[in-house]
Amino acid sequence: MTARIFRRFLWAAFSLFAGALLLEEFYVTRIAGQQQFAIPLTAILLVSVGTAGAIAFVFLNSFASRIERLRTYVEGLLDARVPDSELPAGDDELGALAQSLRRTAPQIRDLVERLKLESARREAILASMVEGVLAVDKDLKVTFCNNSFARTIGARVPVPPGMSLLDLVRDPGLLEIMTRVLATGERVERRLMLPAAVAHFEVLAGPLAGPSNRGALAILHDITQLERLERVRKDFVANVSHEFRTPLAAIRGYAETLLDGALDDQENNRKFVEIILAHSMRLNNIASDLLTLSELESSGAAAAQPTCVPLRAPVTAAMRTVEPAANVRGVRLLAGDLDELNVIGHELRLEQVFVNLLDNAVKFNRANGEVRIDTRAQNGKVTITITDTGVGIPSEDLPRIFERFYRVDKARSREVGGTGLGLSIVRHAMEQMGGTVTVESQLGKGSKFTLTLQACE
Repeated sequence: MTARIFRRFLWAAFSLFAGALLLEEFYVTRIAGQQQFAIPLTAILLVSVGTAGAIAFVFLNSFASRIERLRTYVEGLLDARVPDSELPAGDDELGALAQSLRRTAPQIRDLVERLKLESARREAILASMVEGVLAVDKDLKVTFCNNSFARTIGARVPVPPGMSLLDLVRDPGLLEIMTRVLATGERVERRLMLPAAVAHFEVLAGPLAGPSNRGALAILHDITQLERLERVRKDFVANVSHEFRTPLAAIRGYAETLLDGALDDQENNRKFVEIILAHSMRLNNIASDLLTLSELESSGAAAAQPTCVPLRAPVTAAMRTVEPAANVRGVRLLAGDLDELNVIGHELRLEQVFVNLLDNAVKFNRANGEVRIDTRAQNGKVTITITDTGVGIPSEDLPRIFERFYRVDKARSREVGGTGLGLSIVRHAMEQMGGTVTVESQLGKGSKFTLTLQACE
């Protein structure tokens, strides 16, 4: 009850009591003096109280009705689906409150709508991020988790808020990061591998300060590919150093031997020079393959557009190139019907691809072995298969044979003059022409490389 209404009620009640007392005095002094029946004081008081109660009921009922209308208006203030109810009027405190609500209601609605829009934007941004986002409260309960993080750890989407972090991700590294952030309030940046995702992540975690609660937020950036590239780079530097070290050491050793007097050794000086020449040719082959590989990798989008190339020309040229080595090793080169097939590609790159694959098939074949090229056109694609009857490739080595300097049999590869870059050149050349290369092999039975290119229309 407002102060003004309460004062009105007290004034009405006081007036009734005063009137009742004056009326009773009048009856006692006037009417009773004429010896008529006097109204008892108790009856007058009861009538006064009843009247005051009736007036109070009317006031309270009106007051309760106005309060109810105010409550309905306030409860529907933030719900756009609820129409505005009529506010009570009046010149008392409730009327002033109604006027204040009427003036501030549009501002409150506008502020709430802007907050909802901003919250929806943040939710949409976080949900669509490629990086995993995780937020927890001070008790390590999940308050937010986007779909990327859930998919990374193999959790069911969506992750319910309030779930314990330990139940969601059983990884001590991530748990230690979030615990440290909550304890110190400092940012933590660390690399870790989540076993559930079998991937490496760069984790950046920081505190979340709220008005009544603390928490922590972590963003997980997948660096698995970066880790692989760093490993490949380190392996590449190590392999290049190793590949150059062996022939350079041989060249230096035999050159020093010749300078120390072996030039006059008629029996061995020519042999030493031939060894120096062989190792220098090996260095030249490595450098040439490295330049080819660098050209393939750096050209990218700047490379000339593939054109329509008859398949017979590069296949025939490649077979002629490796034919002398095949004759020396007793390996037969066989070609199926090329059927005047045309593919989208570069003739020089195609010849490089076929030379590398045929050369490997001959080098790692057995005596009286066989290398066969077959082609097939189907559904707008041309498939070229190169099959050999060689030593084959172990299954554990198949995923890595297209890496630079990777050798299955390192001793034999160097013995036959391989640089370890041929298959890497094949893969990059096929990718540049929009094609693919795959391999199937059985140890001791041979290998089959399958090339797929787009056919000319």
